[in-house]
Amino acid sequence: MTGTQLAVWIKGHWKIENLLHHVRDRTFREDDSTIHVGHLPRTMASLRNLAIGVHRQDGHTDIAAALSRTARDYRRPLAALGLTG
Repeated sequence: MTGTQLAVWIKGHWKIENLLHHVRDRTFREDDSTIHVGHLPRTMASLRNLAIGVHRQDGHTDIAAALSRTARDYRRPLAALGLTG
C-alpha cells in the first residue's frame, strides 16, 4: 500500500465516522444507552441508522434539527419513507 492509498483510506474512514458514528454518538447519545440485552443494541443502532439515512436522503444535513422537526408531526417521517399519499 502506498502513502497515497493509505491517505485515501484514512480520509474515507473519517468521512464515515463523521457522517454516521458522530451523529449516533452526539445526536442519539448512543454511548449513554442503557440497552444491553440480547440483540437490542444492534436493533437500536439499525433504527438510528435508518433515521439518519432517511433524513439525509430527504436532503437534511443537520440531523438533530431534522429529528426535532419530525418529532412535531408524526406524518413527516412516514412521508419521507413514501408511506403516505
